[in-house]
Amino acid sequence: MRTLLRNIPENRVLLGLSIATGALSGLAAVILKWSIHFIQGQLANLHADTPWAYILLPGVGMLLSLLIVRYLIKDNIGHGVTKVLQAVSKNESRIKNHNCWSSIVTSALTIGFGGSVGAEAPIVYTGAAIGSNLGRYCGISYRGMTLLLGCGAAGALAGIFNAPLAGVLFTLEILLFNLSMSGVLPLLLSSISATLVSYLCLGKATQFETTLTPFSMQNIPFYVLLGLFCGVMALYFIRTTLSMEDKLGRYKNPYVKWAVSAFFLGVLIYLFPPLHGEGYNFLSPLLNGHPDISFGGSTPLSFMADWAWGIPLFFLLVLLLKVFSMTFTNAGGGVGGTFGPTLFMGAIAGFVLAYTLNLIWPGKVPVSNFVLVGMAGLMAGVMQAPLTAIFLIAEISSGYELLVPLILTSAISYGVTRIFERYSIYTKRIAASGELLTHDSDQAVLTLMHARSLLEDDFLPVRIDATLGELVEAVSKSERSIFPVIDSKGRFQGFVSLARIRKDMFRPELYQTNHVYNYMQTSPEYVHPNEPMDSVMRKFEKTGAWNLPMVDEDRQYLGFLSKSKIFNAYRQELRDFSQD
Repeated sequence: MRTLLRNIPENRVLLGLSIATGALSGLAAVILKWSIHFIQGQLANLHADTPWAYILLPGVGMLLSLLIVRYLIKDNIGHGVTKVLQAVSKNESRIKNHNCWSSIVTSALTIGFGGSVGAEAPIVYTGAAIGSNLGRYCGISYRGMTLLLGCGAAGALAGIFNAPLAGVLFTLEILLFNLSMSGVLPLLLSSISATLVSYLCLGKATQFETTLTPFSMQNIPFYVLLGLFCGVMALYFIRTTLSMEDKLGRYKNPYVKWAVSAFFLGVLIYLFPPLHGEGYNFLSPLLNGHPDISFGGSTPLSFMADWAWGIPLFFLLVLLLKVFSMTFTNAGGGVGGTFGPTLFMGAIAGFVLAYTLNLIWPGKVPVSNFVLVGMAGLMAGVMQAPLTAIFLIAEISSGYELLVPLILTSAISYGVTRIFERYSIYTKRIAASGELLTHDSDQAVLTLMHARSLLEDDFLPVRIDATLGELVEAVSKSERSIFPVIDSKGRFQGFVSLARIRKDMFRPELYQTNHVYNYMQTSPEYVHPNEPMDSVMRKFEKTGAWNLPMVDEDRQYLGFLSKSKIFNAYRQELRDFSQD
């Protein structure tokens, strides 16, 4: 295959591969949907006959996923979108072969048995893996493989929602960076081919069907209020999720963590049935004016449906607890994403606000509109991707007549979140490690550079107790003007510059009396092998140095980093990065 494609320009090859990637990603989305529905169908009678199934079965699905990941896959496949971002920034857009199927199997078991997570992040990871591996198999360059990775992600999202435009926007806003117009065409081809495959297999029905109320200008203040509410809930979502993950991460034994998570998840789902699975099936009654149906017949809290204020109170609790059920599912070994829970919580947020306003001013607010706009609002805040949020909801609900409130609410929610959180739920942890690629070209190029690859190790080291005569001999053998000084164990102590010894190197009478430590200078900073390049550059800027030593965690001398070499590498990387 590589030989056949070698004589064809890569940009033409990419067009064909983008269509293939989209079709395969769309098929993967269909398979995942079918698998989830099949498992749910097989367990439907058990749920109807045994209320305790809501407590026990989610834990079973999590355990099955845990065992598959631990003993068959032997790799961490959670947090799919974050893993894709890390693959671009750290692994040259290479994703392992098993990711083409492993997330489908494990997330189908997790969600099918009732795990409270979404299928979108796993399928995005799957689509990205398909694009990455197809590009690698065909010998595509790093830039081309990154584009195919984005095509796979776009196709997967387009396929699972039948929303081609949202798939492209998701990739542009969240995954890829500095993409030229020539790179948009493969994304469009991938998204449309994935959508066609999804249409052929699943039909053209929209994800959330309802009768929308025409937009009215007098409701703008309420949409502004919804935007503020979604912004606050987005902050709650991000911070609670990360805090819960840290706390549950203290359980080192995976089976103890599974037992704790499965117990609390089961209890939450038993009390609040809308937390079961993705939760999308509980949104249809809300969209069509029958919120009492979403209570589920098995919950002990069903009495709240008979009390007017009990309905918004019940769903407010669902809204607040969805973050916990999602985190318990992922921490306990389940595989799923935050994308679905974000949409679910946004819908609940819109319903709670609209229903509450209608209790105060009957008939004032269209509930179905607020449910859909709330989805976009929370998604814009949590993922910090307002365009994706706006057009995804418009596409999956055929609700383009709600474009004005979608834009208004999403913009406000996004703005509120950005004031307090610079990064999205996907990028916050990566940013803390300094490995995040951004739409800022300078920052992205620095992220792609690795300090270890720029190391210069041809400096001739001298011992700290060496004589001036031995140092002069080293000077005669070296083409460098700097000499690292080490102790008997190879630990870096400082350096000697040629300028420092120039006056004495021609005085043989000092060769035995003077020693290296008489001329040694200490380094103002050290660089470590895995240190992010933006941190390295800050050290150069702070010290004004042109060379800094690299040492390991035991201060063993490894070599020097030179500012001039970094600048040359930066210019080359920037040319490659910005190339059409």
